[in-house]
Amino acid sequence: MTESRRLTLLATAALLAVTASWGSTFFMIHDLLTRVPTLDFLAVRFTIASLTLVLLAPKALGRLTRESRRQAVVLGCVYGLAQILQTVGLGRTPASVSGFITGMYVVATPVFAALILRSRVGALTWLAVLVAMAGLGVLTLSGLSVGYGEALIFVAAMLYALHIVGLGAWSEPGQALGMAIVQLIVIAVICLACTAPNGLVLPHRPTDWLSVLYMAIVAGAGAMIGQTWAQAHLSATRAAIIMSMEPVFAALFAVLFGGETATTRMLAGGVLVLAAMVLAELAPRRRIEGEVTHLAV
Repeated sequence: MTESRRLTLLATAALLAVTASWGSTFFMIHDLLTRVPTLDFLAVRFTIASLTLVLLAPKALGRLTRESRRQAVVLGCVYGLAQILQTVGLGRTPASVSGFITGMYVVATPVFAALILRSRVGALTWLAVLVAMAGLGVLTLSGLSVGYGEALIFVAAMLYALHIVGLGAWSEPGQALGMAIVQLIVIAVICLACTAPNGLVLPHRPTDWLSVLYMAIVAGAGAMIGQTWAQAHLSATRAAIIMSMEPVFAALFAVLFGGETATTRMLAGGVLVLAAMVLAELAPRRRIEGEVTHLAV
């Protein structure tokens, strides 16, 4: 196995672990948000995540180049804005519909990659994207309406796609940790600014704090490092297809720990998303598609 192939497989495994950590938070968030306002939860989560990394790796920020620091600020703003729009939209949209619309980043990512990075996406990769979307639809969709909330979530999905493309274009292995810290700081500042007018509401229960710490440190700080590093070795389209596993993991953890019952629909949707990942790995690697294009900001 070549060094390049080994790194690609390692990056795929890392991004899959990141996606699993995101999926593991769904049933915890659902419970926590009955007691803590959503934006306040996000502000606390990303503040803890950014402070954790700053304390653990303070020199990482100093090693950032000026260009990487500027790129990380842009990526943090994009991700932070997507979080806010998605959060506002969730309050006006059924969870099943919001999950499907958020998953639209799987389709938008290769489109943005083609437009911005001039990436050529092969037919088999496009098939993988469509299969992933079909799987998301089977897994999450029980009805679809279009309104204000749905529009906000759609814009958030487009921003998530831009964030994936941006990481694919700008992330470098040696700068991954510093870029992850800057992104988390920017996201925390944006969320804190949104909660400032009404004051920050903190969790009260010890169990709620344990959930927040897990989501901040493991599914926040750790996940941001993992995604930023992995996308230095993966094309944006492959990353998006891998990340479409998030609702599959969410369903799995909800069954294992959240008291939900497995259904045929869950299994069918999960199989389709897994099939999309296999198709993406089997797709022939044209040179221009396999490369991770890096752009200056």
